Amino acid sequence: MADFRAVSAVCEAVVGLLRSESTAAGFDHELQFRVLTARQLREEPMNAGVSLFLYRVYVNGTHRLPAGRLGPNGTQAAHQLPLDLHFLLSFWGREASLQHRVAGWAMRVIEDHPVLPAGLLNRVAADVFRPGETVEISPTELSTEDLLRLWENLAQNEYHLSVPYQARAVWLEQPETAAAGEGELGAGPADRPLVEERRFRHGVLERA
Repeated sequence: MADFRAVSAVCEAVVGLLRSESTAAGFDHELQFRVLTARQLREEPMNAGVSLFLYRVYVNGTHRLPAGRLGPNGTQAAHQLPLDLHFLLSFWGREASLQHRVAGWAMRVIEDHPVLPAGLLNRVAADVFRPGETVEISPTELSTEDLLRLWENLAQNEYHLSVPYQARAVWLEQPETAAAGEGELGAGPADRPLVEERRFRHGVLERA
């Protein structure tokens, strides 16, 4: 399970994947790959490349579990928080033909690499995901009306070709703290106690 940095790590991993694959694509333009905020979409348009905009985060109630992972000392962490991340990949280019080529290429890359491994997810910040963990990326549904309304609010009606994707059930668990007296958050997962022990009894979360 990942810690609270997982949302950022997943977004950066998607653009990182596209960036690393772009060198062999043979584009005659220098492409950019960035995670953007709504303000950046309005004020910092790209000449050519792919942007990722995270527009919705849901708690996945289907996959939610009542109990957390057992720590190395046998205590149980707080329940895990599964999130679904919904984002737009938007394709940029001064000419329509370039936008279309970038779109087709990027969608093919995602289709060929739908599962992001921990090595890629941890490139920006180490130890966000545990070894062996993965995140699956897949296309999702967003009506044409909702897509156009989203761009209307984002960039004053200046629409850019975009495709919605999702990362499903990104599991977040309670962060671990340093040993008593150290007072540092997240210094290492295996050799420190959890923030506090919690357990479920008869369906009620209790403090130990």
